[in-house]
Amino acid sequence: MTRPTVVSLPPRSPTGSSPLIASPGPPGRRPFRSAVPFYVAGRLDYPSDLIADVAAALQLGPLELGRPARVLDLGCGPGFLALGFAALDCAVVAMDPEPEMLDAARRAADAAGADIEFVAGGSEDLSPTLGRFDLVTMGRSFHWMDREKTLVALDALVEPKGGIALFRDGHPECPENDWHEAWRQVRRRYVAKTRHLAPPRVDPDSGHEDVLERSAFSDLERLKQRYRRRTSVAQIVDRALSMSSCSPERLGADRASFEAELRAALAPYASDGMIEETVEAEALLARRPG
Repeated sequence: MTRPTVVSLPPRSPTGSSPLIASPGPPGRRPFRSAVPFYVAGRLDYPSDLIADVAAALQLGPLELGRPARVLDLGCGPGFLALGFAALDCAVVAMDPEPEMLDAARRAADAAGADIEFVAGGSEDLSPTLGRFDLVTMGRSFHWMDREKTLVALDALVEPKGGIALFRDGHPECPENDWHEAWRQVRRRYVAKTRHLAPPRVDPDSGHEDVLERSAFSDLERLKQRYRRRTSVAQIVDRALSMSSCSPERLGADRASFEAELRAALAPYASDGMIEETVEAEALLARRPG
């Protein structure tokens, strides 16, 4: 088994500006630190077919490139995308500013025998020292960044025929997803109680297309995979706890009541502790025109 590589970037200059949309809180605050185990247990992975579709759209196969494709997973979290592209024999660099997330991703890579290089850092640490890439992926992370500055930095790192892929998932309106609004209502109540603990940030689903269209990567294409699955109530509760707005750290003493309310809200939709859900996973692929 090949052990993943871990690299730490040199510290940034204290006078340098950070491209984060907003600081995650007071100095030293790490919004996902307490959420990591729930992120691993509760978040949805990205379908392998969708990952393969992105690779095919960019012709990332070794026969087309004459070498393994280089992929940067920026804001890699516990490594869902990094592992997916490593399984396609890409040379993957996985980068995240949260040490606990990198530890989780490294453990997953160890378990899978995946040869992934891990870099401690965020979008503000993008530099030529990372090398050049055929693809930069971001799964649920672009909204945490200064998107314009990040795209300028990536323009210097992405190969001429390469691209950027923003991955997300959602729950379309259909009978199987009736539970989702009840789940969201409980979350909204508790987020409103703790909103003062974190500054505002860009909505995860808002305006990425507009930002991309004003960047070097203005040629956009959406790739989607829709699928159904059965998910345990426990996993859906973990999914809520995986979010920075409802992490155990944010909830504090309210965590037990939050979990109890979630389970009560989900109970009418569950059978033997399981819930049906229909998921639409999407990759917004952005390339340079022409």
